[in-house]
Amino acid sequence: MTTQSIDVQWSSNMAFKANVNGHEIILDLDESAGGTNLGPKPKPLLLVALGGCTAMDVVSMMKKMKIVPEYFNVKVDGELTEEHPKHFKKIKVTYEFRGKDLPVDKLQRAIDLSLGQYCGVSETLRKTVEIVSEIKILDTPE
Repeated sequence: MTTQSIDVQWSSNMAFKANVNGHEIILDLDESAGGTNLGPKPKPLLLVALGGCTAMDVVSMMKKMKIVPEYFNVKVDGELTEEHPKHFKKIKVTYEFRGKDLPVDKLQRAIDLSLGQYCGVSETLRKTVEIVSEIKILDTPE
């Protein structure tokens, strides 16, 4: 079994320094919550983890399928509960592509494989959060 570990060290006030594989991430709250806004709050980083995980999967599969879009972006929106502890109850992952003659069926297959089989972050979150996805093919600027 593999174990992954991080350190989250208190820096000052509500700011913390997280060390992730030698990379430092500053966490903080905004001023309205008692912090000094030195970095992101922790909950949105769950969305970053999901977006990054599935985006990397999709790029890997697109390479294997020899699909090269002009543009690729993943947008992740998390809907929080109103009551405490506030947590994500639904997450929508939107995959945005731009390019000529993109095979939408293959893109959908890559997304389905990522969210359903390969992305460990989606697997972890899916046990407690509804995750939905959407593909958007953006117009190619002329």
